[in-house]
Amino acid sequence: MTTSQRKKCLVEFQLAEQPLRAGEVAIVGAGPGDPGLLTLRALMLIQQADAIVYDRLVSPQIMELVNPGAERIHVGKASGCHYVAQEDTNELLVQLAVKQRRVVRLKGGDPYIFGRGGEEAEFLVDNDIDFLVVPGITSAAGCSSYCGIPLTHRDYAQSVTFVTGHRKADHALDLNWKVLSAPNQTCVFYMGLHNAPTIVRELIANGRSGDCPVALIERGTTPQQHMAVTNLKNLEETIRMEGFQPPTLIIVGEVVQLADKLAQPAKAGWNSALIGPAAATATRRPA
Repeated sequence: MTTSQRKKCLVEFQLAEQPLRAGEVAIVGAGPGDPGLLTLRALMLIQQADAIVYDRLVSPQIMELVNPGAERIHVGKASGCHYVAQEDTNELLVQLAVKQRRVVRLKGGDPYIFGRGGEEAEFLVDNDIDFLVVPGITSAAGCSSYCGIPLTHRDYAQSVTFVTGHRKADHALDLNWKVLSAPNQTCVFYMGLHNAPTIVRELIANGRSGDCPVALIERGTTPQQHMAVTNLKNLEETIRMEGFQPPTLIIVGEVVQLADKLAQPAKAGWNSALIGPAAATATRRPA
């Protein structure tokens, strides 16, 4: 066997996923939507499972890769409209495992970044159910990359913060706004459309300039991706004018201005540049 063949065998061995055991739950991140961003381990597990419990943020293209014989259970959630309560989803995972099903809990993005994966894992532990977790590419990383926005850059942002834009049970968005308003950082708000007025008000009140660039990215990395570049003071108007709907990321920071240079318009879902610090761009939705 040649050196090249030995290396190939070693890689194949390292990638080989042990079969998902009956009665075990795999909490799997599906990434932001593009099936090309699904991890190899995630792919192997969804093809082994005989029960898939999935969210609305898992793209149809990824669902096409699921074991055709698997039972598919949709428990999708939208802000303010829960098709299946989180508590019921937790119970469902336990019930399926007790029935000795091979269960994959498939989540958009990464299950441990605003994905409630930690809550589900706790419930499985409390009920003596074996589980494993497979990370996924979180929406902030996937969507920003597809839109030409590096979340960190030596000239513009030395840190990045992922922020929830929606609190449990619709509680007020009580965050450390002073820290989030500090210069030379990027803030990515998940689920922030409903609370956009609060985000704008608090960031500006705590020192962020109203001219600070902001990107809105709806359904990032999918064929339906829709992007707009604006600024803080025009954020609410841009959301209304462009008709943004969940799931939409809000990226705040000077790195956003690089989208005009780094984005590939055919992939980014937009066709205009940030003309000036106060300009909200026109956008288009891909066909």
